[in-house]
Amino acid sequence: MKSNTLYRDIMKALVSFVCAALILVNGLGLGSMVFASAAGSPLFDANELFTDRDLAQTADLSEAETIAVSDGQDVSITSAGVYLLTGTAKNATIYVEAGVEDKVQLVLDSLTIENDSLPCVYVRSADKVFITTSADSSLSITGSVQQEDGSKLDGVIFSRCDLTLSGTATLTIASTANGVVGKDDLKITGGTYVITAASKAIEANDSIRVAGGTLILTAGTDGLHAENSDDDTLGYIYIGGGQISVTAGDDGIHANAAVQIDDGSVSVNAAEGIESTYIQINGGDVTIQGRDDGINAANKSSAYRATIEITGGSVTVTMASGDTDGIDSNGDIYISGGTVNVTGSSTFDYDGTAQYTGGTIIVNGQQVNGIPNQMMGGMGGMRGMTGGSMGGMTGMGGRKK
Repeated sequence: MKSNTLYRDIMKALVSFVCAALILVNGLGLGSMVFASAAGSPLFDANELFTDRDLAQTADLSEAETIAVSDGQDVSITSAGVYLLTGTAKNATIYVEAGVEDKVQLVLDSLTIENDSLPCVYVRSADKVFITTSADSSLSITGSVQQEDGSKLDGVIFSRCDLTLSGTATLTIASTANGVVGKDDLKITGGTYVITAASKAIEANDSIRVAGGTLILTAGTDGLHAENSDDDTLGYIYIGGGQISVTAGDDGIHANAAVQIDDGSVSVNAAEGIESTYIQINGGDVTIQGRDDGINAANKSSAYRATIEITGGSVTVTMASGDTDGIDSNGDIYISGGTVNVTGSSTFDYDGTAQYTGGTIIVNGQQVNGIPNQMMGGMGGMRGMTGGSMGGMTGMGGRKK
């Protein structure tokens, strides 16, 4: 009888625990989430992110129209084609107002424009616009930006449609607001961009995708920023190559949905190095100097669980003294490859689970065999350092499909 009573008590406790867990999950709004396992496949496939024309670094000029800019004279482009832009002007805007199926390519050939308050290039409409540098060029806004239909035209290059930056030369951008603003997808596949902006250096709504080129960004707020307030699956950043150097007052790289780094060189000096909901590093060389969090997975998007996943590459994070975290996840951390080298008073901090199944982790100069959790104290350190032994428990973590 005693054994039967004990069995009933255990079963009642188990049922109560499961019910409480389900209530908690639904209360947190996580009931509909479907989680994948850690160290899964890449979030984004580079083959699906860029077209052949995106990746081409020169334009076919055989039928191009040449336009020389001049002071106070706006340029209006209303049809598909290739346009070679050259000359020097003040207070002149290049407007693209083409059809919704038109592809327009602007080739910047020793072009210099300095405006007081309007974008130097303003894409109002088109299917897609390519801006390709063939000779060093310079664009700038020096004063307070204007508005149009209640929207601030706050970029030296401002596009309401898909935009691709490519080329073989250097484009220098200076702005009292933002550098480049794209309201859809913004791709960078080649060229050199030296951008100094009082606010964000490069901003896009749907995505920022980098396949190549050199970015030297100095920003008052964020270096790269992707955010879509209408669709939580958008607002992501993909880096598959190139050289990126960011000095920023706030976030070096910020994407509400996800950040994926597959290759390239990324160097960030900012308050927070990389911030997103899901951060996946599969390759490349990432170096971060941070004053708040080095890499931070925060709950910015309901489409993903807060996760930091490192499967390859080299990641070096050096934190300033004080209340700082090197690698900080509001959810989970998975490390299955690469080299992760973190220096700081609090090197790792996570609220969910941690799994270490491969790669090398160096904490304050010492190689360790697991992922510590500084904020959990003694028990947290033990929990994190168990590393791969938690594999059976971590199937709950990962990205939402």
